[in-house]
Amino acid sequence: MNKQELKVLLKELKKWSAPATVLLSLYIPPGRPIADVLNNLRQEASISQNIKLKRTRDAVETAISAAIDRLTPINKVPDNGLALFCGENFDTEDFKCYMFSPPEKITVYFYRTDKTFHTEFLEDMVEENEIYGLIIVERDEATIGLLRGTKIQELEEIEGFVPGKHMMGGQSQRRIDRIIEEMYGNFLKEVGEKVNAYFLPYVEEKKMKGILLGGPGYAKNDFYEGDYVDYRIKNLILQPLVDLGDQGEAGLREMVMKSKDVLKNQKYIEVEDLLDEIKYHLAKDDGLVVYGKEEIEKAISLGALDSLVVSEDSEAEKLSTEAEKMGTKVYVISDEIPEAEWVRKTFGGAIGKLRFRI
Repeated sequence: MNKQELKVLLKELKKWSAPATVLLSLYIPPGRPIADVLNNLRQEASISQNIKLKRTRDAVETAISAAIDRLTPINKVPDNGLALFCGENFDTEDFKCYMFSPPEKITVYFYRTDKTFHTEFLEDMVEENEIYGLIIVERDEATIGLLRGTKIQELEEIEGFVPGKHMMGGQSQRRIDRIIEEMYGNFLKEVGEKVNAYFLPYVEEKKMKGILLGGPGYAKNDFYEGDYVDYRIKNLILQPLVDLGDQGEAGLREMVMKSKDVLKNQKYIEVEDLLDEIKYHLAKDDGLVVYGKEEIEKAISLGALDSLVVSEDSEAEKLSTEAEKMGTKVYVISDEIPEAEWVRKTFGGAIGKLRFRI
């Protein structure tokens, strides 16, 4: 499978979601014996029989069986490894199973059934290799994500249970405080283990340039100062730690935008700044913004186009090649950028800033 084919398939996989953890994702690195993988899947099939809800149980068992059927005829994992995605779309009751060898080598063995397919280990094969890790931590909640080029990707939200302090007094109070602190420490440990699982493959491939760590309170400091993550990950955490008000995707975006000073020349920051500048020129109506296919082509031919923002999958994406030949900075943005829909619906998928009026 080449990179363009993989890019198309990833878009399809991202459309799938389920109300329960029934979508199977499996990554097999080269050198891993197929027999070992099959044994692991059979063990997972046995464990899945304990799932209480029948439809969820049936969907997981079907996905695992499909994976086993596709792997059984294979004698050896290909040089670049194998990726396998199986599952049922609960809305359409459609079932699909994809198995392929990607254009670059898989370096991690990964198995999970979840509400979405885990495509994160393939993303950098079709994107530029500029990756930052994102971690938001508070006492009983955390978010893990990636910043890759112009995309912010939420990998997982984690919820724990750490009660507030009680006011009983005496030895009972001290005992309860110790229990609460132990629960807090265990939650931070859980977050650290997940961070290691997600980030270490990128660290080992030397693709992760840095890690942002933030949160609303002191938990981010406790997480940083404690031994919760691999030392290689800790060495990549950028300073200062970021004060935040949100978790989830909104919190990840807030953290990135608050970290402009340490993310210099990062494409997400560049495109957000450029869009702000374009909005400023539109408001002034000073003639330094161009949109519409013919007008953009004219600006390119005159060497007047400084920067161009193109919405991914739009017809205007073809303009980017000609623009780059003329020295224009081109940013192809996906729906992860909040303004992508604005660019696509309002301006036909492309809008640019001029060097001079034409």
